[in-house]
Amino acid sequence: MKKVFVIYITALAALLLFSFPDVSAQKKDSAFVSLEEGQITGVKEKKTVSDDYHSPRKAALYSAVFPGLGQIYNRKYWKVPIVYAGFATLGYFVYFNNSHYVNYRDAYLDFTDNNPATTSYFSIISKDVDPKTYAGELYPSTYNKQNSDWMEQQLKDGMQFYKRNRDLSLIGIAGWYILTILDAVVDAQLFHFDVAPDLSMRILPAVRPVQGLQAAGGITCSITF
Repeated sequence: MKKVFVIYITALAALLLFSFPDVSAQKKDSAFVSLEEGQITGVKEKKTVSDDYHSPRKAALYSAVFPGLGQIYNRKYWKVPIVYAGFATLGYFVYFNNSHYVNYRDAYLDFTDNNPATTSYFSIISKDVDPKTYAGELYPSTYNKQNSDWMEQQLKDGMQFYKRNRDLSLIGIAGWYILTILDAVVDAQLFHFDVAPDLSMRILPAVRPVQGLQAAGGITCSITF
């Protein structure tokens, strides 16, 4: 399971890396001609994309190799603690569910092996339940088969429950890992995007003609954004 999980994540990360175009090395120049009174006065070169433009591919690569490094590359330092908080939380869920899965698995195996020396299920089954009612290998003359079957099913259900939650937590780690890469790519693409508000409003007097009547005075309001 773990080997397949690692292979899947590696392949998916590689696919993401090669899916983003690298624009950091591109450099486009545009020429324009200035005119004065109909005469050409000169030709100027204007750079539209510089060499230091942020690269989505670099951001994806950094984030894939070392989670959080892509955010540092984009100068989004405040996101780094969030990245590792997500991994730490999901990692705890993996540890928690895997520990309980192992306990229930061992208890189930000990309960079904008919070996009196293996009694790890005592640590899981409530002490309020008398072992004489369900432990057939220890108390063959007093145990109740229905109670034993029910207890066996409970141990099996618990084992499957924690195994499923562990696997879902692993999938969550994979999803969080991919999400951090995508976040770094989006920030790199929008690195030079101007989000500063540039709103202006102009109020001017105006004279509006009205059909059949004298011209009326008023004001005009224009908003630029």
